[in-house]
Amino acid sequence: MTASKLYLIPTPLGAYTPSDVLPAPVLAQVRSLRLFFVEELRTARRFLSAAGWKGHIEELELLELNEHTPQEQIEAYAARLGTQDAGLISEAGLPAVADPGARLVELAHGKGVEVVPMVGPSSLMLALMASGLNGQCFAFTGYLPAKTPARREAIAALERTSARLNQSQIMIETPYRNDALLADLTAICRPATRLCIAADITCPDELIRTKSIGQWQKEIKKGFVIGKRPCVFVVLAG
Repeated sequence: MTASKLYLIPTPLGAYTPSDVLPAPVLAQVRSLRLFFVEELRTARRFLSAAGWKGHIEELELLELNEHTPQEQIEAYAARLGTQDAGLISEAGLPAVADPGARLVELAHGKGVEVVPMVGPSSLMLALMASGLNGQCFAFTGYLPAKTPARREAIAALERTSARLNQSQIMIETPYRNDALLADLTAICRPATRLCIAADITCPDELIRTKSIGQWQKEIKKGFVIGKRPCVFVVLAG
C-alpha cells in the first residue's frame, strides 16, 4: 500500500454552497489537495472555488476524466497515483457511482493506492430512501436502452425480476428522455406495480412521488410531465 491516497469527493446535487451539504472534514480534505481528477472542468472549478479555493484555482492541477476519456489516458492518470494525495470529483453527487471515475478507482486498487470514500449526497440512495419501496433488496440498473422496443423489453424483464425477488429496481435516464421512459413504464408495467419518480433531488423544485402504475397513467392523462431535469426512477412490482 502506498503512502498517498485517492479521496472520492462528493459534490452537491443542486446549486448549493458546499458547506450547506458536505461535512466539514470533507471540505477540509478538499482544501488540502492540489491534484484533482474531475468529470467536467468548469463545474469542478466552480465547486472548488466555493469549497475554499476561491482566487487560487490556478494553484491546482485539474485533469479531466469523463465518458470520452480513452483508457490509455486514464492509465496515464493512474501513473500519478501514489506520488501525492489526489481527489476524484464527479459532476454531481458521488464519484465512481454511475460515473466514469470508477475506472480510475479500479486502477488505484491495482497500484496499491488507498481509496478513501467521503460522505456526501447520492441521488440514488436519496430516491430509494424517500420512495417507500423495498430498501432491503434493491438493484441499480443504470440507463435502459435508448430505443423504444429494446427499452420496453428491458422494462418487462426488470419488472419480472422485481416480482421474483421483491426487489426495488433503480434506474436513471438522460433528462430529455425522462418522459419517454415514463411512457414506456406506464405502458409495460402492471397497474399494481409501484413507481417512484424522484426529480431534482435536494433542489428547491424537488419532486418525489410514489404511485401505482395505474395512478401514474391517470396523472399522465391529466397532463403530468417530468421535463428535462435530473431524475431517478424506482420500480417495485405489485
